[in-house]
Amino acid sequence: MSEIAGHPGATAVVNESYSFACMRCGHGWEQSYEIEHHVDGDGREFVQYTADGRVVPSPLSRPTCANCDNHVVRIMRPGRVASARDAAHSQHRTPPAGPVEAPGADAQGTGEDHHWHLADLLHVFQRKAS
Repeated sequence: MSEIAGHPGATAVVNESYSFACMRCGHGWEQSYEIEHHVDGDGREFVQYTADGRVVPSPLSRPTCANCDNHVVRIMRPGRVASARDAAHSQHRTPPAGPVEAPGADAQGTGEDHHWHLADLLHVFQRKAS
């Protein structure tokens, strides 16, 4: 088997990206990995994950939240965190024209400021019932 240039000992390299959401603190992030396929001295195949040029543990085994160090992390397809941030950002944009709300009034008209809850941020990740 031949080696892949720039990846000593690797017989194949696959690029994968994942989105992650911490179920404890709500922190979301995305990470890309290079998955290097190798063969050890006994002929057994194994994989090695690298991220940002460093060897890292498999993100699928036990991901850790960089914000709170918790391991209750949801792994999703790439782009989910970015799309959730875009959706949240677009919901809170000031409309270009139209009626102006009185200061201190929120969208429900209760007069209280809106406080974010984990469910508010993660609802875009939930699947709709068909």
